[in-house]
Amino acid sequence: MRALRILLIVAVILGVLFVIVDRVAVHFAESEAADKLKTSESLAETPDVSIKGFPFLTQVAGGELDDVEVGIRNYEAPTGDGEKIRIDDLNADMKGVRFTGDYSSATAATATGSALIAYDELLRTAKSESTQVAPGVTARVVGLSDGGNGKIKVAIEATVLGKTLPNPIYVLSSVTVQGKTVMVHADALPKFGGVQPAEGRVRAITDFQQAIDQLPGGIRVDTVRAAKGGVEVTVKGSDVKLAG
Repeated sequence: MRALRILLIVAVILGVLFVIVDRVAVHFAESEAADKLKTSESLAETPDVSIKGFPFLTQVAGGELDDVEVGIRNYEAPTGDGEKIRIDDLNADMKGVRFTGDYSSATAATATGSALIAYDELLRTAKSESTQVAPGVTARVVGLSDGGNGKIKVAIEATVLGKTLPNPIYVLSSVTVQGKTVMVHADALPKFGGVQPAEGRVRAITDFQQAIDQLPGGIRVDTVRAAKGGVEVTVKGSDVKLAG
């Protein structure tokens, strides 16, 4: 009995030591992966990398991680025209991550996630300078906000015969994505001081689009929806490179 008790105690101690070693190893791997991702994507901040699943060491032995979560704050996404747009809280869940021994290269079989484009950031894309929409009538977009039910509320300041209207004109707009481009399209056209300009002139103000040319690792925008804090984005991808 004493020998069995000793054997059990040794087994428990070894088990605890294995867990400790496993957790130390996963922490080191997360730190290395975060540094590699920061360098490869030229990020201003070190991203959060969390390797899921236990034990980690057996996953390492197989050369593939089951599940890796990545969080990037304030990602500056190229727009294809030399400009950038800030993406807030970009989070991605990577499945089937294959990697090299020194973590210099890592590729996920699939990735899904979410992000947010704040309204003040998207506003920079809108037509914010005054533009003539009818004889004696100019207008410009001065604000974007949540319109409820997945719509964007676009605030338009109008000037009629040299006098700025006391209150903005609000338009509810739909937001969609086509390829790499987020598009905002007015559901109905407004009048300005009782004047109904031609549709093309009005939509030159109310409608606008923003290309998101590149996201980390080759993930892409899948769907978009207007929400309280901005436009919520879902992303997805395959053969997504975390590093290398």
